[in-house]
Parts: sequence; C-alpha cells; structure tokens
Amino acid sequence: MISRPPSVPPAAPPPSAAAERLTKQKAASLALYIGLVLLALWVVRDFIVVVAWAGVVAIALWPLLHKVEGVRWFNGRTTLIAAVFTLLIALLVVLPVALGIAQALHEAHELNDWFRSAQENGIALPGFIERLPFGVPQISAWWQANLAQPLRDSAAIKGLHSETVMTLGRHFGARAARAAVVFAFMLVTLFVIFQAGPRLSGSLLRAARRGFGDSGAELVQRMAVAVRGTVSGLVVVGVGEGVLLGIAYVVTGLPHAALLGLVTAIAAMLPFCAPITFGLAALWLLAQGSVAAAIGLVVFGSIVVFVAEHFVRPVLIGNSTRLPFLLVLFGILGGAETFGLLGIFIGPALMTVLMVLWTDLVR
Repeated sequence: MISRPPSVPPAAPPPSAAAERLTKQKAASLALYIGLVLLALWVVRDFIVVVAWAGVVAIALWPLLHKVEGVRWFNGRTTLIAAVFTLLIALLVVLPVALGIAQALHEAHELNDWFRSAQENGIALPGFIERLPFGVPQISAWWQANLAQPLRDSAAIKGLHSETVMTLGRHFGARAARAAVVFAFMLVTLFVIFQAGPRLSGSLLRAARRGFGDSGAELVQRMAVAVRGTVSGLVVVGVGEGVLLGIAYVVTGLPHAALLGLVTAIAAMLPFCAPITFGLAALWLLAQGSVAAAIGLVVFGSIVVFVAEHFVRPVLIGNSTRLPFLLVLFGILGGAETFGLLGIFIGPALMTVLMVLWTDLVR
C-alpha cells in the first residue's frame, strides 16, 4: 500500500499583506457607507427642510416636554403628550392666519364697494399730500393723471392686469400651497419626534459620543442650547415688540389695533420684519390725513425695533449660549442671508461651534 504524502496547507499571507487587505476593506466600507448616506439624503432632499424645522421646534420645547412627562397624570402617556404638543403648535400657527382671513372676508364687501366707486369716479387726492414739505407738484400731477380719473380708463390700473401680475399671482399661490404642505409634514414629523421622547435624545447623544467622543457630545448639547436660546429670544422679543406697537396703534387711533398688534408680534419674531407692519399702518394714517400720528408711529416703531433687534435680542440669545454680542448678531443675520428663515436658528448654533473650537485652540 502506497502512502500519500500529507497535504500541505497553503501558506498564510505575510502580515503586511493581511494588514493592507484590511485597510482596503475598511476604505471600501467607508466609501460604501458615505455613498449610501448621500444617496439616502438625495432621496429625501425635499423633506430635509421639514425635518430641520421640526427639529428646531422640538429642541425649543424639549425642557417643557420633560416637565410635562414628570407630571403624574401624564406619566407614561407619550402619545397623548405628543398629540397635545403638536396640536398646540398647529393652533399657534393656524389661528392667527384664520383670524386674518376672517377679518379680510368680513371687510371684503366694503372694499369691493370702494373699488367699484373708484372705478367709476376715481380716487380723490388726499389732503395730506398738499401739506408735504416737498414733491407736491410731481405727486399731484401723477395722481391726477392716473388715479383721479375713473380707474377703468387709467393706464396705471390697466397695467395691473398684465400677464406679469397674473404670473406673480400664480407663483404666490403655488408657494402658499407648498408652505401649507411643508407645514403639514412638519407637524407629522414633530409628532413622531415628541412621541420618541427621551429615547431619541439619548440615542443621538450616544451616537455623538461614540463617533466623536465626549467633546462631540458636549458640542451637540451646546448647539441644542444655542437653538433653544435663539427661539426663546425671537419669541420674547417678538411678543414685546407686538405689545409696545399695539399700544401705539391704540394711541394713534388705528382700527383693529389688537389684531394688528398680533400680526406685528408674529412679524417681529423674524428679524427686521416688524417695520413692514407699522410702516403699512403709518401709510394708512397718512391716507386718512393723520400726518402727526403717522410720523409718531414711524419714529416710535423705529426706536423699538432698533433697541430690540440690536440690543435686547442678541443679549437674550447670548446669555443662553454664552456667545459674544457680535457673534450672536452675525450668526442671526448671516444665517438668515445664507439659509433663509431656517438660518436664523442655524446661524447661532454654528457660531457656538466656532466659539468652542476657538476656546479649545487657545486653551
């Protein structure tokens, strides 16, 4: 019987080759993960803004959510808490819009009668124009040529029916419909975030700590504090501006002063948007011949907005985020310019990251 030599196992690769293969596998896995993440973000690209808005609102209300969860009656009822919080957010946005639309519909009949009269007889030159310090002849001549005659024959009014205006109207309607859809999806996302509750925040912190260490988790927490402080500063300052300007509306005799004050408060929550409301109110006073009241409203409103936007709001946000005044101001304005409305909240958070990195660098 002939014996066969024992089979010799293949020689193991040298350690350097095994290490090189492992390095290539890790690089390939990293490239695959990055590619899949980018692909997933591209798929949900239209909903990134929705998730970002829901995240901002959730971060702002997170401390209140924890307090409500600690109440004995709400203990363990996360779905009920999420539904209540989501419904309150919806009402805070929908109610002012509904009140404004209802008020507009209530006065639509009078506005329609005025417009019909203007079409037949034109619009008389307001008396305050004759008392202006300059530009009276030019304004009077333009008014007589375009508005004093019956509006159906006016070139200025005929121009309002051009294709450009119709196109702008369609674009505005499309944007309004898109905003409504985004708001609806934001509410759904917000409900899911609230329902997840502490599990979601704990998972995010664990992921940040695992990926970036304790310093990364601390940075995420400070960014959340920056967003929360920004929201608080915007809301507090907006309500304050709305109250002060609402009092000014009452003093100057504007109709519907309470509703106009509510609209001003909502507009003032966005930087430098309050002048639009009290500016239109001042124009209405001018049209009624109340020149002194209009000038007083513009001066008072400008002072209120200047102090609130340049001093009160940055101080409120800076105290919560421990950011210098200029960084808060640059973060709000630069964020709004770069990312739009959402950038108002992203800007201070990015400035917080910059401040943390600078502190670690010079430490």
